[in-house]
Amino acid sequence: MWLMLQRDEPDDYVVATGDTHSVRELVAMAFDVVGLDWRQHVVVDPALHRPAEFHELRGDAKRAQDKLGWAPKVRLNEIIRTMVEADLRRLAPK
Repeated sequence: MWLMLQRDEPDDYVVATGDTHSVRELVAMAFDVVGLDWRQHVVVDPALHRPAEFHELRGDAKRAQDKLGWAPKVRLNEIIRTMVEADLRRLAPK
């Protein structure tokens, strides 16, 4: 964000790793942080699944890399771990 704010002209940037993950993988990562099997706690509604022909979604951070010199340094599993641990600290009894 700081690099974006240093630019003379505003522009749009995608901040992404370029990796592809499913929602299921993200949920599994979050539950792994607390040592739980997500399948025992999450109900999947097949009616909400995307059609099989839906194309793959992947963030392309090329503009951020070219114009800002930015590249991802943190993988999704690390981000998920940080978020879950922050929530656990926030919810912990004081």
